[in-house]
Amino acid sequence: MIAMITTFFGIGRLRPGPGTWGSAAAVLLAVLAYQAGGALLIPLGAVLAALIGFWAVPQALRMTSDEDPSEIVIDEVAGQWLAMSFTVIPLWRHGISILDAWPAFVVPFALFRLFDIWKPWLVGRADRQGGAVGVMMDDLWAGLFAGLGSVALAGLYHAVLEPML
Repeated sequence: MIAMITTFFGIGRLRPGPGTWGSAAAVLLAVLAYQAGGALLIPLGAVLAALIGFWAVPQALRMTSDEDPSEIVIDEVAGQWLAMSFTVIPLWRHGISILDAWPAFVVPFALFRLFDIWKPWLVGRADRQGGAVGVMMDDLWAGLFAGLGSVALAGLYHAVLEPML
């Protein structure tokens, strides 16, 4: 059960790049949920994935000597859904299909992976903390920064670039 949760139903066992696979699976599920009318399931999913991750990751870490096993991707799922929440909520409020606004899922994915790999500022600080809190928090910080970055880029596009097109 713990392995099923932490590997997000085995996605974390895919190679190469299990974190990218976990993020991509989260994006796919979010797009499907949004298109099925469940836009608010995405932020709810972020909260639930974080809570479940904070419960399951400590148990998984007790079974290994690795401080941050690559197969644990519930943290990527929580962070990715957090990042996507920043774009899906405004799209939902305006009644816009996420498929019609395709950067709304591509940009949060790209920014999340960038921040998760690069680990700037609070992302890196959380990662260096180690343990279950570090495993989860670095991806939640990356998700927050990716979400804010997505909003900033969308605002820049709509305010500056779109009028020029």
